[in-house]
This record gives sequence, structure tokens and C-alpha cells, in this order.
Amino acid sequence: MKESFSQRSRIYHEALPKLLSLIDGEWDPVLRMASFSSLLFHACEWVSWCGFYRREGRELVVGPYVGKPACVRIPFNRGVCGDAASRGKPCIVSDVHAFDEHIACDPESRSELVIPVFGLDGEIEGVLDLDSMELAAFSAEDAAVLTQWIETVFPRGGVAIRK
Repeated sequence: MKESFSQRSRIYHEALPKLLSLIDGEWDPVLRMASFSSLLFHACEWVSWCGFYRREGRELVVGPYVGKPACVRIPFNRGVCGDAASRGKPCIVSDVHAFDEHIACDPESRSELVIPVFGLDGEIEGVLDLDSMELAAFSAEDAAVLTQWIETVFPRGGVAIRK
């Protein structure tokens, strides 16, 4: 079922305080990434995979996630995650099978949203990656809300997720 954005907005609005309560006073980045991934995955029925990739040099290395086994390392110039990391902007792909350089960790995945996570120095620390088995499951509104979540949970320089 394709939710309206107002339905999604309600889900996001109810989930963020739960996440903030889970991580209150906890600055361990792995714990924050794990809690973020788990809560978002279970709150959003349209999400089939949710997790983080952390920057290690010019690669992204899988971090905490919920879903099927994932690709372990992704070069900055490959796939949707590499595109978002190299450009420093969210990347929304309505049909991953039509995206050049898509890395098919799960062949059932149909669409993807990747949001960069920045450090205090403005450098990419990693990315948040969400997959869905639905075509066109993510919108610019989803990207905007989840970018705000990232900025709240990982304030620039407050929590380094880079390995």
C-alpha cells in the first residue's frame, strides 16, 4: 500500500521522540546508528532494509543495519550509496534497476533513498541507506524529514560515525 505523505509524516512524527528517548544521554555512534536503523525499519512498513555505511577512506563500510545481508564495502563512485556520498546530497532512486552502477545486494529491492551524514569538518562521515521492495517508495519529503532526523541524532561534530 502506498501511503500518503501525511500518513508518513504522522509515522515519522511519532517515531522521532521514541528514538530520542532510546538514545538520550548515549553518545556511542554504533548504539545511535543501531537504534536509528531498528526504530525506522520497524516504524515504516515500506522499508525493507535500513542501515548505515561508515566512511573508511574512499569506501563506505557497512555499519549497523536491519534487513537481509548487505554489501560489505562500497566505493564512493559506485551505487546509490556511493553517489550520495560523492555528491554530498540525498539520492532518491525510484527504480534501482534503471540506475547505472546500482549494486544489487538484494535483487528484490526496487527503490532506494540514501542520505549523507556529515562531520564537523563538513566531510562525509557515512550515509543512511533505505531500500524498499516498492517502486518509487521514497520522495523528496522523505529525504527532507530523514535529513532532519540525521541532523538531530548526529549533530555535526557531536557524534563521529566514520571508522
